[in-house]
Amino acid sequence: MSQIYSTADVNAHKTRQDLWLVIHNKVYDITEFVVEHPGGEEVLLDEAGKDATESFEDIGHSEEARFILEKYLIGELDEASRVNNHKFDPIRAGELPEEKQSGSAFRVILPTLAVAGVLLYKFVLSKN
Repeated sequence: MSQIYSTADVNAHKTRQDLWLVIHNKVYDITEFVVEHPGGEEVLLDEAGKDATESFEDIGHSEEARFILEKYLIGELDEASRVNNHKFDPIRAGELPEEKQSGSAFRVILPTLAVAGVLLYKFVLSKN
């Protein structure tokens, strides 16, 4: 059975020497990882003692980063502290965001009309 923590428990660990944070309602003690973090320790200190789910997802961490994170898992948030409505765009490192399809018809029609206009001018109108 996993250890259960409250938001207040997590908030009590927000220094460089004792750093906990929450990602997807799981509690991590990343104190030992602070010096190894590729993004620098300041990024982690900004999220120390808080729910860092949105920041973690917005930056686009790789599957390897998620794997590394699991070794620092110490428990879960209690039911009263859980947040299930985070706002983030789940992009993974190395992935490109999906391109919006609005206006895709114009991307085909306009160049086709331009080419047709040039051909019409060259072969029909230029002979007159």
